[in-house]
Amino acid sequence: MKPRQNYQLKPEYIERIKKLLPEKSDYESYLESLKTRPTRSIRCNTLKIKPDELKKRLEEKYKWQIVQPFKKNPEIMIVEGKIAETKVSDDEKINENDKSSINNSISICERSERSRGGGRGRGGQKNKNLENLEPGELGRALEHLLGYYYIQDIASMLPIIALQPNPEETLLDLCAAPGSKTTQAAALMKNTGNIIANEISLGRLKILASNSERCGVTNTILTKKEGTALCKKFQKENIKFDKILLDAPCSGEGTFCSKPKTYSMWNPKTIKSLSHLQKQLFKEAFEILETNGEMIYSTCTHAPEENEEIVDWALTEFKDKIKVEKITLPKEFNSRPGITEWDKQKYSKEVTKSIRVYPHDSNTEGFFLAKFKKTK
Repeated sequence: MKPRQNYQLKPEYIERIKKLLPEKSDYESYLESLKTRPTRSIRCNTLKIKPDELKKRLEEKYKWQIVQPFKKNPEIMIVEGKIAETKVSDDEKINENDKSSINNSISICERSERSRGGGRGRGGQKNKNLENLEPGELGRALEHLLGYYYIQDIASMLPIIALQPNPEETLLDLCAAPGSKTTQAAALMKNTGNIIANEISLGRLKILASNSERCGVTNTILTKKEGTALCKKFQKENIKFDKILLDAPCSGEGTFCSKPKTYSMWNPKTIKSLSHLQKQLFKEAFEILETNGEMIYSTCTHAPEENEEIVDWALTEFKDKIKVEKITLPKEFNSRPGITEWDKQKYSKEVTKSIRVYPHDSNTEGFFLAKFKKTK
């Protein structure tokens, strides 16, 4: 990964991270991870192409070295770089006028052929001669423009993997833009059933619409409304959902490694304000979940006030109506359980069923997710 500018973390944030990662080596590894970009990953859009076909196409056309890290999720791909073209040095060039060099031509060709090979896949070794992709190269590729793949961080794919929406189900994506998770859900649902994808910002809604169209999504209705108000409207009309995704607005601490300029936007007061909003959104969304329906709450932050505190609050708010479910993720992915204590507050042991993702553990953005079931 390419090193990047090291933005200054605020002292208050540093103190919080030290509490979350008390071991010195753990904390230092986290800080080091912020200096590099996360793994470059894409998600194959199975509505338009099969993963093996896309992989072959991208490797042959663009010489990208692609790895599929999760056996049971072949649609998830990491683009490690571009296989560099082999350059033959001057001393290897054959002088046609020098007949004595002809005898060496076969061995030279063999060396050149071996140097072009060696990429991972098809039995080769990992290619050490990789070039970085040019800025914007993933987005400019024809296959991206045609909607064959979506550029998406692996951590961002986890909520839908955990929720597992099925064909013919109804799904509410309450804070849907820019559409990564909406289009991922549509693919799992095979464009059947119905998805309500909501976004309050008109500008972001346009991006959501564009991405949905590009990916060939046809089972989705886009809405523009404040989240709690939309849920209340559905409740009034007695409209309920089999699955709900609440990928809530958050302080974005997990995106520092990919968007380091957000360091300057971090503010502890914002965390408290967002925690209040997240509880409001959760409360109204859970009310319109079908009995035995499932809901994912997720954020891209490390702040316990926006994560475990919400889970603990929900267990108290809905008491015997709610259950925290165990989350199943690809076994190859590294994550940690939720914490049970923060800032002198203790949380329910059920909170440990939630998932924490740190960039230095997984080489992705930071993330948090919890899964719930409505029992009554």
